[in-house]
Parts: sequence; structure tokens; C-alpha cells
Amino acid sequence: EVQLVESGGGLVQTGGSLRLSCAASGFTFHDYAIGWFRQAPGKEREGVGCTSVGDGFTYLVDSVKGRFTISSDNAKNMVYLQMNSLTPEDTGVYYCAAGYELGRHAGLGEDEYDYWGQGTQVTVSS
Repeated sequence: EVQLVESGGGLVQTGGSLRLSCAASGFTFHDYAIGWFRQAPGKEREGVGCTSVGDGFTYLVDSVKGRFTISSDNAKNMVYLQMNSLTPEDTGVYYCAAGYELGRHAGLGEDEYDYWGQGTQVTVSS
């Protein structure tokens, strides 16, 4: 059974940090990209960044570059989203998703991802 479980969300003040974790199981981890997405209240879900587990390629959207980083621990089937210098605009439910990669790196199109976690809430207070 494929499972993606996010953890690490919470309430933090502006300027604070959180590290989200995504625990993956039930599929061949190194064949997949893991993407991070978020959905703010009243807004559509948007991509934050992704990593190709097989070669470590990572991509972050401009709004989080320099503040967020993505890393992985392939031995543990874990992917992390380190979030620094958080602002209220970063508030939302954060999801990790897994997408099979065949010959190219996945982007942040939701249709590129096959499996989704249940999400973890991140709230940044002003």
C-alpha cells in the first residue's frame, strides 16, 4: 500500500522556521519525484518545490527560494522541507506527493503526481 505521511507542521511566528517531513512507503522511492504543495485558505493549491529522489535534482519556486530547502534521506524514504524566514503568506496546508519519473525530471504540475499525503497545517502568525 502506498503511503505518504507528512508531519512537522504547526504554529510559528513570522521569521520562524519549521521542518516538514514526508515519510514514503509502498513504492520504489528512487524512481519517483517528491513534490511539496501548499494550499492557503480560500486559494488553489500551488507547488512549492520538488526533488528527484534518484539524482537529487531539486527545484523551488521563486517565492520560497533562499528561504526553503528540500532534502532527502533515501535510506529512510524520507523527504524534508526546511522552511526558514516564514511569513503569514506561507500559511496553509502542506502536502507531499510522489510522481513516477520516466526519463525526465518532474515539475510541479499536479497531474504529474500519482500519490498524495493527507497534508499538515502550517500557520504563521504576524
